[in-house]
Amino acid sequence: MAFNLKGRHLLTLADYTPREIEYLIDSAIDLKNLKRAGVFPKNLVNKNIALIFEKPSTRTRCAFVVACNDEGAFPEYLGKNDIQIGKKESIADTAAVLGRMFDGIQFRGFKHESVEGLAKHAGVPVWNGLTDKYHPTQILADFMTVKENFGRIKGIKFAYVGDGRNNMANSLLIGAAKMGMDFRIVAPADLFPEQAIQELAATFAAESGAVLTYTDQVGDGVAGCDVLYTDVWASMGEEDQIPDRIAKLKPFQVNQAMVDATQNEEVIFLHCLPAFHNDETELSRQFPDICEVTDEVFSGKRSRVFDQAENRMHTIKAVMVATLA
Repeated sequence: MAFNLKGRHLLTLADYTPREIEYLIDSAIDLKNLKRAGVFPKNLVNKNIALIFEKPSTRTRCAFVVACNDEGAFPEYLGKNDIQIGKKESIADTAAVLGRMFDGIQFRGFKHESVEGLAKHAGVPVWNGLTDKYHPTQILADFMTVKENFGRIKGIKFAYVGDGRNNMANSLLIGAAKMGMDFRIVAPADLFPEQAIQELAATFAAESGAVLTYTDQVGDGVAGCDVLYTDVWASMGEEDQIPDRIAKLKPFQVNQAMVDATQNEEVIFLHCLPAFHNDETELSRQFPDICEVTDEVFSGKRSRVFDQAENRMHTIKAVMVATLA
């Protein structure tokens, strides 16, 4: 069933119904199949897309650029040194100007209030490419990968392990509650999501039948799960906290013992990337215990991290087509 999402923003999945989320994921799967068949519908010809990046990016930037090019749109990258948003020009004024020139705006930055301000004043669809609070385009790619592997999203047993109060944990919690999953946050108790987000997720779970669990007991949290998911232990801008996070989160490292503890031979491993899983980065050489996942798991047969990374592009394309075309 098609949905009319034209003109809609994507700031958080809390604003979308389960059927709308499923529609975006199914559209992404269709667009992925078309691309692999060499078919490009060019749904966005003559559309111009502003890409605002306060934070650097690999997957989000590349996904938006390739998606734009595939569909016939023109992407304009605006880095932190290219635009004066919130510094010399207010967010409202910036939004009003960009909305007169562009058909859609992507924002990747720090404060969630910034992307909300853009959406309020731009007059065109605004998409959240990441804020400190939410990362909805990533969750669409995650759930697309889940559906490709299991044929469904509802009822999937999904364990997120590690830092349970970052933007990935928040976003997965909201998305899982919307989609009726058996979702577990497995983290130290002082790193559970903030109470307001737990309460919001609980309202969605009451409607969808989702089961939401918060536990600091790794064995109980991962038992029987279909998906193991983790993220870096210190988010961008938190590098000064790395030693403390290592000490606190080392017991929550995703390793082969944790995979075995799921007692599910079909379990898959997901990660939003970038990941610390070996000694081939500057930080992992400086902090040898920083790896939130072992290379054995990250590079192993249950890992789907690069399928998941590719799916960022297909789901972002689906969002742009649905809200613009």
